[in-house]
Amino acid sequence: MERRWVCLAVLGPVGVLSLGYVVVVRGFIEGNADHGLAWPILGGLPLFVFGMWLLTVSSSLTAVFVALSGTGFLLGSAYETFIQRNTEILAEPWFPLFNAGGLTADGLSAAAFLAFLATFPDGVVTPRWLRVLAAFVWLPLLAGLLTLLTVPHVVMSPYIGVSGEGIPNPYAVPALEWAAPLVESMVLWPWPAVLAGLTVLGVRSLFGPPDVRAGTRVIALTVGISLIAFILWTFLPGVWGVELLVYASLLAMPIVAIHGIFRHGAFDIAPGDRGRFVARSSNLLITVLYGVAVATPALLLSPPMRAVPAVLTTTAVAIGLLPVRTWLQRRLRRALFGDRDRQLEMLARLGTQLEHAGEPRELLARLAESVRRGLDATWVRIHVAATDGAAGAPSEGSPNATSGEHVGDAADHLAAPGAALPDVVAGRPPAGVSEPAETCDLVHGDEVLGRIEVGPRRRGEYSEDERTLLRTVAGQAAASVANVALAAQLAAQLDELTASRERLVAAQDDERRRLERDLHDGIQQDVVAQIAALRLARNRLERGELTAAELSELQDQARATLTDLRELARGIHPTVLSDNGLVAAVESGVARFPIPLEIDADAALRTERFADDVETTAYYVVREALANTAKHAHAAHASVGLSRRNGTLRIAISDDGCGIDEAEAAPTSSHGGLANIRDRVAALRGTMRIAPNAPSGTTVLVELPVGEGRG
Repeated sequence: MERRWVCLAVLGPVGVLSLGYVVVVRGFIEGNADHGLAWPILGGLPLFVFGMWLLTVSSSLTAVFVALSGTGFLLGSAYETFIQRNTEILAEPWFPLFNAGGLTADGLSAAAFLAFLATFPDGVVTPRWLRVLAAFVWLPLLAGLLTLLTVPHVVMSPYIGVSGEGIPNPYAVPALEWAAPLVESMVLWPWPAVLAGLTVLGVRSLFGPPDVRAGTRVIALTVGISLIAFILWTFLPGVWGVELLVYASLLAMPIVAIHGIFRHGAFDIAPGDRGRFVARSSNLLITVLYGVAVATPALLLSPPMRAVPAVLTTTAVAIGLLPVRTWLQRRLRRALFGDRDRQLEMLARLGTQLEHAGEPRELLARLAESVRRGLDATWVRIHVAATDGAAGAPSEGSPNATSGEHVGDAADHLAAPGAALPDVVAGRPPAGVSEPAETCDLVHGDEVLGRIEVGPRRRGEYSEDERTLLRTVAGQAAASVANVALAAQLAAQLDELTASRERLVAAQDDERRRLERDLHDGIQQDVVAQIAALRLARNRLERGELTAAELSELQDQARATLTDLRELARGIHPTVLSDNGLVAAVESGVARFPIPLEIDADAALRTERFADDVETTAYYVVREALANTAKHAHAAHASVGLSRRNGTLRIAISDDGCGIDEAEAAPTSSHGGLANIRDRVAALRGTMRIAPNAPSGTTVLVELPVGEGRG
C-alpha cells in the first residue's frame, strides 16, 4: 500500500476525532466559558483539510508534511482541551507520560510545518549542507521525550495556562538533568528549528536554481509576513487586530500552496492535472474558509456576546458572505478554465458571423476577433498559406499538423496563383513579442489552409479545455474559409476565362487582318499584275509578236504566286501537320529558324497522331515560343522537347538566352506571345509553366491532356 494512503487512513480519523472533541467540549459543554475555538478552527482546520486532500492526489513527501502538520495541530489542541477540562489527572502518576505525548503532538505540528516550508514546492533540497540544515527542523519532535528524561518536573505547554513545576517527573534520569534548562527552552521557544527551516527557505528562494526561486518566492514572502504577525502576537497579546493578522497568515498558507500547484507543479502534480486539481482544492478551501468566516465573529466576540446575538450574527454573516463565496468560485473557474459563458457565446455567434462574411479577409478578421475574445487572449493572428507552401507550413507540435505538400494546393483556394492573403491580426502583440502561446492549423479535408496563432492569455495560462475549444473553432472555421475562398477562386477563374476568350477573339481578329493584309499587299497584287501581263500577251499574240520566252516568264510568275499561296496556307494550317503529324511539322521549320535548333522527340511519338485541336495547339505553341526566342532571347541555341507520359503531351521549349522579364512571365500577364500561348493551352485544360535555366535562358513547359492516339 502506498505511503500516502496509510497516512490518510491514520491521520484522517485522528484529526477528525481531535477536532470533534475540541468543538463539542469547548463549544457546547463549556457554554459561555472562554472556549478558545478560534485557534483550532481558524488555524488548524484549513491546514488539516488541505493536507488530507493533498494525500488523495499526490504521493509527494511534502504533501505528507502538510497532513502531519494539520493533524498534529488539531491533536495538540485536543490535548490542551483535555487537560484544561480534567485538571484532576495532573496528580496521576502516569500524567508525565501523557504530557510527553501532548508535547510530541505539538512538536510534530511545528516540525512538519517547517519541513513543508523547507521542501516546498518539489520536495528536493540541494545542496547537501542545506539538507543537513533542514534535518534540524525535526528537533521539536523530540521535545516530549527529552523533557521526560531530563527535567525533574513536568514541562507543560505554555498555551495550557497551567504550570507543571509542582508536578514531579519520576521518569527523569539524574545524569541528564544538566540538560534540563536547554530542553525547557526548546519547548517554550523552539527557535533553533524555526531558524533552520526559515534559513533553508530563504536560501532556496534567494540563491537556488531559477525554477526553485520562482516556486518559493511567494511562500517566502507569506512566511515573512506570518513571522512578523507571530512576533507582534508574542509581545502584544490580546490585541484583536494582531490576532486577526495571525489567523489570516495561517489561512494564507493553503492558498499559497494552491498557487504553487497551479504555477509551478508543487507536490509533483502533473501539468495536465494542475487546473483540475487546483479547481477542486480551491473549491474545498473556499468552502472551509466560508465556514470559518461565518463562525469567526461569534468565535472572536464570545464572550461577552450571548447565545442569541451570536446566532443572529452568524446568520447575518452567512447570508452576507454567500454572494462573496459565489463570486470567488466564479472567478476561480474563469481564471483556471476561462469564461465558459463567453466561450459558449463565441461558438454560438461564430457560425452566424462566418455565414455572413463575404470576402476571405472579412471572414478571417471576424474569426480572429471571436477567438481573441472567447479565449481572453492578448492577440490572435491568422496566417494563410502561401502558394509555395513555405509560409503556410504546419506549425510544429500543432494538433492538426500535416505534411507541407498540401499547403501549396490549399493556397490556390485562398488567393491568386503566386500570392497569399496577408496575415490578419486581432489585438496588439506586446513590443518584442511575436511568438504565439498556442497554435492550431486550419485543416479542411487533406489541405492545410492556414494557421491560427494565439498570443498569451491576459490572465493565467490556457487550460486543456481552452485548447480543445481552439481546435473546435479551427475545425468549424476551416470549412467556411475553404468555401468562401473557393467562391473567390471561381470568381477569379471566371474573370480569367472571360479575359482569355476576349484575347482569343482579339487574336483571331488580328490574324484575319494579317491574312487580309498579306493577300492584299502580296498575292492579290501579283495576281493583278499577272492578269495585266496576260492581257498584253493576248494583244501581242493577235499581232503575231508573242514569243515563247514571254510565255515562260508568265509561267514562272504563276509558279511564284502558287508558292506564296502555299506559304500562306502553311501559316494558317501547314499541310505537313495534317499529312505527317506534329513532330514532322515542327521539324519542317528547323531550316528556316535563324539560330541552331534541336528537336528531341520520343521515337513512338513520331508515328503517333493526336486529336486535331491538340496537334494544332501544340504546333502553334512551339511556333509562338520559338518566335519569342528569336525576337527577344538573343540566344545562341534553342531546343524543343516532345514526349508523352501519363496521358499528357509534354512540350518543352528551351533556350540559352538572356531570360524573360518577370512581368511578361507572370500568370496575370494579358498581352504578348506568352499570353497567347497560355490562352490556347487553357482552352484545352492544359497547363503552362515558365522556369529559368542554369546558367541562363528560359524553359517554357506546356502539358496538354491527350486521349488515345491515332496511328
